[in-house]
Amino acid sequence: MKINCLVIDDERLAREYLKNYISKIPELELLGDFNSPLKATELIKKGEVDLLFIDIQMPDITGIEFVKSLTYKPEIIFTTAYQEYALEGFNLSAIDYLLKPFSFERFFQAVIKVIDKLGDKSEKNIQPQLPEDVQTTYTESYLTIRADRKFYKINFDDIKYIEGQKAYVTFHTQKKRITALASLKELEESLPKKQFIRIHKSYIVSIKEILSLEGNIIEVDDIKLPVGKLYKEDVMKVFGI
Repeated sequence: MKINCLVIDDERLAREYLKNYISKIPELELLGDFNSPLKATELIKKGEVDLLFIDIQMPDITGIEFVKSLTYKPEIIFTTAYQEYALEGFNLSAIDYLLKPFSFERFFQAVIKVIDKLGDKSEKNIQPQLPEDVQTTYTESYLTIRADRKFYKINFDDIKYIEGQKAYVTFHTQKKRITALASLKELEESLPKKQFIRIHKSYIVSIKEILSLEGNIIEVDDIKLPVGKLYKEDVMKVFGI
C-alpha cells in the first residue's frame, strides 16, 4: 500500500523537515512539496493525492481556508506553530494537528492513523481483522504485534534486543527490524523473565544474546548498548557477579 502525499508550507526548512520524516516511512510516497497552496491545486484536483500535510498561516491563503475550498479533500494533517487553530482544524475532519516543532514519534503517530483509515477503505475487510485496540498479545514462546497494518508473529528466541523510543519500540530480531507503537514498560512486565532483562530505560535485551560486559556497556551481537545505573545490579547477576 502506498499513500500519495503532498507537503504545503511557506517555510523551506519546515518542508525539508517534513520530507525527511516522510522518507522514513515506506507507506508514504511524496508527490511534491509547495510553498503555497495555490500551486498544489491542480494536482489535488486530479484526485491522486491521498494525504496532505499543510501549514495554516501562509501569505496567499491560510491552510484552513484552502482545505475548505477543496471539492475533493484528501486526508488532512495540519502542521502549525499556532495551537489556537486546533479546534477549527479538527472541525474540518483533519486526521491530526501537529504543533511545531514536533518529533518524529509524534509524526509517526499521526501517519499511523492515516494508514489505518485508508487501509480499512481499500481492503474492505477482505479477511478477518483483529480489533483496532489490540496492539500486542503474548504466548509462552512468541508475541504478536501490530505494525505497518500487519500483525507480526515474533518468536522470543529470535529477538536480539528491543529499543524503546517514546511512543514506539523497535524489535531487533535475527532477520529484520520491526517498529510498532508499544510500551517498553508493558513489554518488560510481559516478556519471560528468564529470557529477557531490562538494561536501560531504552533497552530490553535477550539474555542469551549478551556476549560481554565492560563497565557500563554490554555487547549484543556486534552492537554495544548502555547499561543504566538502575539496572546495573541485575545485569551483573546475569554474569554471576
